[in-house]
Amino acid sequence: MVVVHGRLVDEQTRCIHYRSPLDIVAIKFKCCDRYYACYFCHQDLESHPPLRWAREEFDRPAILCGACRAELRIEQYLSCGFVCPSCGAPFNPGCANHYHLYFDLFS
Repeated sequence: MVVVHGRLVDEQTRCIHYRSPLDIVAIKFKCCDRYYACYFCHQDLESHPPLRWAREEFDRPAILCGACRAELRIEQYLSCGFVCPSCGAPFNPGCANHYHLYFDLFS
């Protein structure tokens, strides 16, 4: 079973920072190879700076659907239209506002 780290993480990967019904995506951070509920949870619990995934790494599984626990490749997640390709659960479209924190889209 994949462990999702963070502050007050529920069974669908929501945390203290993001708790809407659509906030069900966790990300594996490249720097520590650990899933976190969000960027802020990583900042709260780690002593190192986060590293962004480079475009040539987008074929790696690094996204976790909190509804079905499927691990998605970054490229799958970025092209899924905010719906899990495995179970059809809707994801928060507002997460796109934070892509720059997780992914180097211009590498």
